[in-house]
Amino acid sequence: MNFLDAFLVATFLFFLGSFLGWCIEVIFRRCFTAKKWINPGFLTGPYLPLYGFGTVGLFAISKIPIHTGYGWLDALLVILIMGAVMTLIEYIAGLIFIKGMKIKLWDYSNRWGNLQGIICPLFSLFWVLVAAFYYFVIDPYVIDSIVWFVNHIEFAFVVGIFFGVFFVDFGHAINLSAKIRAFAKKHNTVIALEKLKAHVKDRTEKTEKKKVSFLFPLKTKKGLNDELENYTQSEAEEETEAQSEPQAEEGVREEPNVKPENEE
Repeated sequence: MNFLDAFLVATFLFFLGSFLGWCIEVIFRRCFTAKKWINPGFLTGPYLPLYGFGTVGLFAISKIPIHTGYGWLDALLVILIMGAVMTLIEYIAGLIFIKGMKIKLWDYSNRWGNLQGIICPLFSLFWVLVAAFYYFVIDPYVIDSIVWFVNHIEFAFVVGIFFGVFFVDFGHAINLSAKIRAFAKKHNTVIALEKLKAHVKDRTEKTEKKKVSFLFPLKTKKGLNDELENYTQSEAEEETEAQSEPQAEEGVREEPNVKPENEE
């Protein structure tokens, strides 16, 4: 595969993976976690770079020459390597945001076996399943898809627009992330972005009786700094309540049913 073909493969897979990953995350949050329609990630548009890079990585790994003499074992080893690499990508991405930007894009702290709340065995298993789906369902048709992509200039134009919008969106996200980082650094905290979005959505709908933009969930009348102040105060109050509840329960003791000595 020459450089041009490799470039076309990478752009096509990044586009496809980013968009499909965004769709998966939106549905996952609506059905299983936040129970709300929340725009995932730190970008505005319908794409998640983590999935885009991951899809490109899956394609590259699928080309690793593994020949054990058993077809099923070859496939199993490739899929396990894919799952491990996807977990590593997830860990690196999460660590960069937490350490560098003071932003937590996801949180697995309540999951068994988690590492710094960034990765956990359950979601590593999900990555293995995603890798298996890619290996058996998508990868056999990648080259044919690229041929179709090259022969349909109108779709190439769509992908070009996608990357144009993506880079503009990325610049806007960096600016927004810098403001959140400055606030988090000043208050010595890490901002859980998904919780912040959910908090802003709930507060705005309850107090202002209006819907928050799905694409711009942090754009409100109060402004970002005020929303961050309100969010951190709410988180601190919830943490204080959670810590005081066990103490309150320990303080409750049932009085023994003992009659006074002068009572018959």
